[in-house]
Amino acid sequence: MNGIKSIYHFVLAYLGAFIYRYPSERILVIGVTGTKGKSSTTEMVNAILEEAGYKTAVLNSIRIKVGDETSPNKMRMSMPGRFYLQSFFDRALKAGCNAAVIEMTSEGARQYRHRAISLDALIFTNLAPEHIESHGSLRAYSDAKFSIGKQLARSKKQFRIMVANADDPESARYLHLPVEKTLGYSLKDDKSHAADEKGGHFRFNDTQISIKLPGNFSLENALAAATLADALGIGTPTISRALGKISLIPGRAEKIDAGQAFSVVVDYAHTPESLQALYDAYRGVRKICVLGATGGGRDRWKRPVMGKVAGDNCDVVILTNEDPYDEDPQEIIKEVAKGLTRKAEVVVDRRQAIARGISLALPGDAVLITGKGTDPTIQGPHHSALPWSDAQVAREEIAKALQLKKV
Repeated sequence: MNGIKSIYHFVLAYLGAFIYRYPSERILVIGVTGTKGKSSTTEMVNAILEEAGYKTAVLNSIRIKVGDETSPNKMRMSMPGRFYLQSFFDRALKAGCNAAVIEMTSEGARQYRHRAISLDALIFTNLAPEHIESHGSLRAYSDAKFSIGKQLARSKKQFRIMVANADDPESARYLHLPVEKTLGYSLKDDKSHAADEKGGHFRFNDTQISIKLPGNFSLENALAAATLADALGIGTPTISRALGKISLIPGRAEKIDAGQAFSVVVDYAHTPESLQALYDAYRGVRKICVLGATGGGRDRWKRPVMGKVAGDNCDVVILTNEDPYDEDPQEIIKEVAKGLTRKAEVVVDRRQAIARGISLALPGDAVLITGKGTDPTIQGPHHSALPWSDAQVAREEIAKALQLKKV
C-alpha cells in the first residue's frame, strides 16, 4: 500500500473510534486471527460466552450478531472498514452486550482496521500461505497477521490474554508478546483425541469434551476456544456443555440433510491445507468432490496444488466455477486440472456441478462442496455478482434427485 493510502486508512481508523467515543474500551473484545478456523473459533467462543451468561456480539464472515439480533454477513468481508467496526462496538454497547467476538484478518490489518480497537484477548489459530499476491510475500502476510498481536500489546485493558496454537511454528512470537497472560494450546499433546466425519473428542482440564463437528480441525478450533474461556475464568463444565451443543456452523463442514442416504457437506475450504483437512475428516468414505479454486486474479499458485489435493484424496473430482472475477473460468479450471492425478469432470456451471455430484452419490458416500461456504454471491466480470448459496442449491438439487427416484 502506498504512503498516501496508508495515511488515509490509518487516520480513518482513529477518526471512526473518535466519532463513536472509543466503544471498544467499554466492552470485552476478543479477536481471532489466523489463516484457517477464524469464523468457527469465533462461533465456538461465542457459544461458550453465552452459556456462561454473557450477552454477546459477533462479527465474522458468516454473520453479524448484536445481542438477540443476527443476520448473514453479505459484505464478503469479515473485517469491514469505513467506521463499520466502531459502529458495531457502539451498537453492541447500546444493545446491552458485555462481550464482542470478532474475526480479524490480514487484509483488514493492511488497512489499519485493527487500530483503535482495545483488545482484551486474541486467539491465533495457524498460518498457511494465503493472499501472497496481495501482500507481496509470505513474510509480509505473516507480519500483517502479527500486527494484530501488536495491537493487543498496545491495548490499555487491564488483563490481556494471548492464546496461540503451539503446534504452529508461527505461534512463538505471539506467545512472547508483552501481555499479562500467554497460553499455548496443542492438540498434538493430547494423545487421546480422535475425530471423524461424525464428530470427535479431546481432553481439557482432565475432562473429555465431545463435539458434533467433524475432523481434527474442529477439535483444534474447540481447543482454542476452550483455552481462551478457561483464561477468562469460565468453568470446564460450562465449556464442555457449550461446545457439545453446537451441531453446525454455517458453511464450515456444514452437513446438508434433506432426506438423502449419503452425506452432502458445504465447506469454505479455500487453501490446500483446509481442503486436505476436510478430506481427512472423511477418510474411509467414498468422496465425490466439487471444487473450483481461488478467486480470479489472486493466489494463482494454489490452483494446481488444490487440484493435486483433490486428485489424491477424492474418488470423483468435479471442477467448476467459483469466483472468476475478470478471469475466464475455463482458464482457472485448466490451471487446477494441471495438478490432478486423476481424470476429472468439468462442469463450469456451479449448480449443474453440484447436481452432478449428487446424482453420482450412492448410500454412504460423501459429496464435498468446497470453496464458497456462506459466500452470498459468485463474483464475475466487471463487478457483477450472482446471488448464491451453496447450501440452498445443494438442498434444491437433493430434492430434485429424490423426486426423480420416486417417479
